[in-house]
Amino acid sequence: MSDTTNKAPLNYEIIDNTDKERFEIHIGDQLAFEDYEFFTTSQGEKGIDYKHTKVPDELGGQGIAGYLVKYVLDDAAAKHLRVKPTCSYVKSYIDKHPEYQDNSVFHNATP
Repeated sequence: MSDTTNKAPLNYEIIDNTDKERFEIHIGDQLAFEDYEFFTTSQGEKGIDYKHTKVPDELGGQGIAGYLVKYVLDDAAAKHLRVKPTCSYVKSYIDKHPEYQDNSVFHNATP
């Protein structure tokens, strides 16, 4: 019989703070967020530029950044927005998850 550790799936409420142009996760008195800005591609398509991912050091290593980035990428696809991953973390996430590459202007989509 082997020991296995079951990690509970992450389940955070994500708020689109349109006034500050960022998606937010509030955990206690800590705030993790993804800054964004809208743009239009050279083909006239609407897009969203993910500019910066921030997770407080106290919350690091818990998968919060990945959870947030997956959420914002899925949200962009649902809203038919092209993605510009200016944030290096978001770009790296897309590099590792090919299902998002066709919607990224730094990967397969037309900028």
